Amino acid sequence: MKAFEVNSTRVTEFLILGFPTLNDYKLPFFSIVLLMYSMTICENVLIILLVSTSQRLQSPMYFFLGHLALSDIILVTSIAPKMLDVIIRGGSTIPYVGCLAQFYLYGGAVCAECFLLTAMSYDRYLAICRPLHYISVMSVKLRYSLIISSWLLSFMLVLITFLFVCGLDFCGSNVINHFFCDFAPLLELSCSDTTIVSIDIIVLSVPITLLPFLLIIITYVYIFITIFRISSTSGRQKTFSTCSSHLVVVSTYYGSMLIIYMVPYRGHSLTVNKFISLVYIVLTPFLNPMIYSLKNKEIQSSVIIYLKDCNKKTVFNGRRK
Repeated sequence: MKAFEVNSTRVTEFLILGFPTLNDYKLPFFSIVLLMYSMTICENVLIILLVSTSQRLQSPMYFFLGHLALSDIILVTSIAPKMLDVIIRGGSTIPYVGCLAQFYLYGGAVCAECFLLTAMSYDRYLAICRPLHYISVMSVKLRYSLIISSWLLSFMLVLITFLFVCGLDFCGSNVINHFFCDFAPLLELSCSDTTIVSIDIIVLSVPITLLPFLLIIITYVYIFITIFRISSTSGRQKTFSTCSSHLVVVSTYYGSMLIIYMVPYRGHSLTVNKFISLVYIVLTPFLNPMIYSLKNKEIQSSVIIYLKDCNKKTVFNGRRK
């Protein structure tokens, strides 16, 4: 395992350090991350299956939730399997091509999550602030337009940064003091001029992060104004409950991401940086299905019906055999 390449030789692989401070606890840490990753995949696949098959979950909110679950699967799967290898080995190498592929998939999933959360906030705005026009405005055509544009824009915008990163030379140290191939650590290792790449990421952060975040804030300002105008306390609580799950997810996701990318990379310790990254890469996809299902009776009842149907099919197939 090479941790350094000769200056005249182009780096062909990177050494990801992971969490050196936790090497004495790597088995319990590995077990926790593996359990969370496994449960994340199961939870989000279940959400996708429910949204695809249940007649109860055919409203636009659940349509967007299904795609949010898909983005969570892509996000955590692009990082977690390699991270588990890094944790158990106390550091692990990744090929240059594999590192760039991880960076691109991760970036695309993060952007998709931003756009999908924005689309979901617009859906909640229409449902609460313009209920009489909700069905006509949030048509099937608009739903698919929002979803397709979210996915296409995400991977097209990240492709710009990806191509810039591909053009960088890595000819010195190949040690990444993180648990995945993130943007800032890669820039630090490059022996090329990274000015253009840094400007590119600042410019793209406006349509990818800041603009969606601003739109979400604006929609929730209107949502809160509408809720406060409701005369009855029970009416306010019932209306707020329809968007509370989305608000919690947005707060967790954007809160951790803004700390990581809006504060300069050297503005806080690397250990803190890693653990904040863990929040939106591993913890958020793990919690999202739980948050949306916790107070949602439609999802809970759909899960029960789905499990009963699966059990009936299993028993029926068993009898046939």
